[in-house]
Parts: sequence; C-alpha cells; structure tokens
Amino acid sequence: MPDASSEPDALSEPGTITVARALELPALHRGLPEILTGADALERPVRWVHAGETPNIASLLKGGELLLTTGIGLGTRAAEQRAFVRTLAERGIAALVVELGSRFTALPAAVVDTARSYGLPLVQLHREVPFVAVTEEIHTELVNAHYALLRRADEVHRRCTEVRLRGGGVPEILRLFAQFADNPVFLETADGRLLYAAGPPGRAGLADPLQVWDGLRAARAGRNSGQAGAGLRPNAPGSPNAPGSPGPLGSPGQELPEPPAGSVLVEVPGGGPGPGAVRARLVVLPAEGPLAPVHRIAAERTADLLALVLLQARQEEELAARGRGDFLTDLAEERITAADAPAQARVLGFRPGAGPLLPMVMALSTSLAPLDGGDHWAALAAVLREELTAVGAPVLLGVRLPEGRVPLLVGLHGAEERAAVAERVAHTLRAAVERAWPERTPALGHRGARLGPPVVVAGLAGDWGAAGPELRHVASAASAARELPDRPWHDVRGLEVDLLLWRLREHGDLAAFVHRVIGPLLVHDRTAKPPLLPTLQAYLAHAGRKAETARELHVNRQTLYDRLARIARLLGSDLDDPRTVLALSLALQARRRLP
Repeated sequence: MPDASSEPDALSEPGTITVARALELPALHRGLPEILTGADALERPVRWVHAGETPNIASLLKGGELLLTTGIGLGTRAAEQRAFVRTLAERGIAALVVELGSRFTALPAAVVDTARSYGLPLVQLHREVPFVAVTEEIHTELVNAHYALLRRADEVHRRCTEVRLRGGGVPEILRLFAQFADNPVFLETADGRLLYAAGPPGRAGLADPLQVWDGLRAARAGRNSGQAGAGLRPNAPGSPNAPGSPGPLGSPGQELPEPPAGSVLVEVPGGGPGPGAVRARLVVLPAEGPLAPVHRIAAERTADLLALVLLQARQEEELAARGRGDFLTDLAEERITAADAPAQARVLGFRPGAGPLLPMVMALSTSLAPLDGGDHWAALAAVLREELTAVGAPVLLGVRLPEGRVPLLVGLHGAEERAAVAERVAHTLRAAVERAWPERTPALGHRGARLGPPVVVAGLAGDWGAAGPELRHVASAASAARELPDRPWHDVRGLEVDLLLWRLREHGDLAAFVHRVIGPLLVHDRTAKPPLLPTLQAYLAHAGRKAETARELHVNRQTLYDRLARIARLLGSDLDDPRTVLALSLALQARRRLP
C-alpha cells in the first residue's frame, strides 16, 4: 500500500492519544488487531500516524508515530527483518501495526522476537482495512485532543486574567497556575534567583515548594561546577547571606543550567532592550506528577501575562519580599515545622549561624499602609533590602500586604545583644519607611503629624522551635501597640497587658469593666470643667507621686489635691489602695481599646 500521510508543520506539538485508544477506534478495530508484543506499553502516546512500505521508513519518522504497513519493506531475510524493527524501535515509534495478507499470513519470528526484545508494541491485523481511513480517524482524534489542550490552556489564561483584573498580582496568578498544574511553580530572575514559589493547595503529603526548589538549586549547583555565588561579598545584595536573598545560581554572563527532564521552563519577556530580553523565568517542576503538553501551552500564555504585570508594577523586589513573608507567616502559623524551617530559610538566603533568632515585626499604621500595593510596596521592599545590609546581622525580611506588616527574623550571636540589635533594626526599618514613602510620612514621631509612624516590636530570642510561636505573638503585640504613644521600638515583654486588652476589645465584659470602674468620671467630664480624667491619667502614670503629677499638669499642689479628692468622691475609691490603683490603670488602658 502506498504512503498515505505526511505530518503538517502546523501541528508540530499536537495533543496525543494512546496506542490502546488507537486500537479501539472503529477503523483499526475492524482489522481484528492482535497484540503480539509490548502489551504493557499500550499507554504510549501516539503523536502521529504514518503508513509506508519502504525499507528505510525509520529515517522518515521523528518518533511517537503509529506506523501502518503491509510488511513489504520488511525484507525476506531474518537479518533484514530484525534491522527493520530495530531501527523503528530506536527511532522511538509508538507502535508497529502490520496488516496480514499481502505479504505475510503470519509475522516472522525474527520480527516478533526483535519487537519483544525492544518492548515495542507489535500488532498484526487479520483483516484488510483501508489505511487512509485509519489515518483520517486517528488524525481526527489527535486534532480533537490538541483542541482540547488549547481549550484547557485558554481556560487557565482566562482565569489568570480575571485574577489580574480583580487586582491580583503575580503571587495570585502563580498559585492559580500551581493549582492547575498540580505541581509546584516558581518564578525566578534571569540569573536564577527565586522570586516566588507556589504549590498546589489542599492536599496532604505534598512537598513544600521551597524544599523542591532547594533540591533543584542543589542539582543546578552541581551541574554548574561550583560556580554559584562566586565573587560575592558576604551580606552583599545577591550573596548567600544578603537579607532575604537566595543568591544567583550561576555567575553573571553564564548560561543557567536547565531544570530536570520533564519540567516546563518558559521565559518571561522584558527587562531590557531588544525583543529577546528576558525579565524572569517561569518554572514548573513535575514533583507530584508528570506534566502534559497543556502545561507548556498554558505556561507560555501565563508568561506573557506575568510580563505585563511585572512591567506595570516592577514587582521583582516586592515578589521576593512577599515570598519571604509567606514563609514567615507559615512558620508563625506552624505550617512549617522547626525541623524543616532552617533548610527552607536557606533557600531564601537566610543563614543565621548557631546563635538565637530574634523575631521582630513592623506594623504600619492603617493610614500609612498603601493598601494598593504596586509601586509603593516595591519601593519599600527595595529600600528595606538595601538599608538592612548595614545592620551587621543576617536578616530574613518579608512583607504581608493584607495586614500591612513587615515580619522578620534576625540572627544573633548571643541573647545578650538582643536589645542593641533590636534598636539598630528598628531604626533602620523606620528610616526605610521615611525614605521609601517621603510623601506619606511627614516627620515620623512629629506631634500632630497626619500619618502615624510605624510600630516596631521585638520578641524574645530563641531557637527555630520558638521562632514561629514568638513571631505570631509579636505580630499580635504589634497590632495592639498601634494605639500606644510612639517610641522607637517596643519590647514584647512590656506589651502583655496591652495585648490582653486588645484581644478582649470586642468582648462585652471589657466595656462593662470600664463603665464600672471609671464610668462616673467619664460622665462628669462630658459636662463639667475642668475634666478630671487627664488628672487621673497623669497621677497613675507617675505612680502616685503628687509633685511630679502637678508639674506635668502645670497646677499647684493644692489644686491637684482638690482634683484627686473630687475623683475619689466620684468613684467612691481610695486612690492610695494598690488594688484600686491596679483597677483604675487597667480601666484607662482598656478604654483605648474599646471600639
């Protein structure tokens, strides 16, 4: 039978069907197919179907074809027949289908034995079938499969576009793509620095994306002959110890090794002049299952969308900081164990040594936090990265846009340097906010400034096991400290009462407590002059020292005595009783927390 098909260039990477599915199609099924060898390989994908009779047919194929033949090209000698089958198997065809009758009534043993030795599916047809009908039917299946791939890729692209139109950025797009691929997805810079990692959600037993990246990094470093990080200063941006930087995986100007076989790697265009400039690389790794052609198609379309997002917002610094913020949040919420945390932190460039870890959080005031993200957060992330290189200690810093928080871990040499390092880091954080957002921070700490300064809280230093819970505690304390008078930084140990009252702020008993303890005084101050609440606050702030209280209020002692006596009568309390003083102090603090 003459050659019946050729491969069109338009479908150079079509969808596929399996050999088993092809044998089930009516055109082949009518030929009464009998599987002689390779029954365990019938799930091989069929990339195309070809019919031919020439002895050198293997040289015309690319691999993945289902070859139809009557056996004329097999030759008459056993050596020719073995060579015919061997070259087809080495070419990587999907299956060999031989129609009996024209040349053979049964396939020679040399053909069957050679196919069996190579694991090649060999099928003989006991009834004549028109090969053109077979090729048309299989081609239709392939085109339909390819169209289904395109539809799936279009659906992913549509959903990613919707995420972007709703205000989502690169993290949201990557998480959606990871869910579609059911495998971890990474966005890296052109030189291999990790910007963001996302994994498929909601399945137990999945490898953490950062652990997967760590394995990829190690494999690449091995193939790159130990060149990773060459020539970088300690704590310099991009070096292994730079704050929040995983460091490049290859030296500048050198080609980055490719990820493992079966991965999908797509370049995100942009980042320089010329049509071939690369801004980033989208990498999908087959950690949980194999990747299909649809994943590459979808990745290529997603890469174009990512290029647009990065171009609009210049998000690289923000992305890296958000990725570190996600890690710190997962650590705080105990979604990462203390055993796994050090390795994942190393992937993010944090190598603190054997000393304790100091958790800290900077909370931005509600009016100061730029909730729109974009250029504002990118600017802050870039400035923080630059400023923290001068701290003199390894720092892992992230950003949490929804909460307006900047969590970080600082590596200490010893617990005794906690206060000094906290002071330096807090000063650096606040200075970075002023530098990044000068138009939004008029004179931090200036009385009467329209926007409040950020709040920095330092926790207790400890090991990795304590770092997560302490980060969570410090984050809550930072929220509670937003309403306190401004100071360079807060020690979490001094915020325990404020944190307790902040957590009870919505509880009805707290309002009832305030009303019982100082309610009469509040009622008095609504109508009477002068108000007495400031006098009570100053008196308690100075621990009952009347001379200091009078000086702060700018009144003489007798006036102060008269006011204190009126307060005692209104409240029916003894202001010299320690328990009364404690209740009044708590009530005044609780009053600030009431909605």
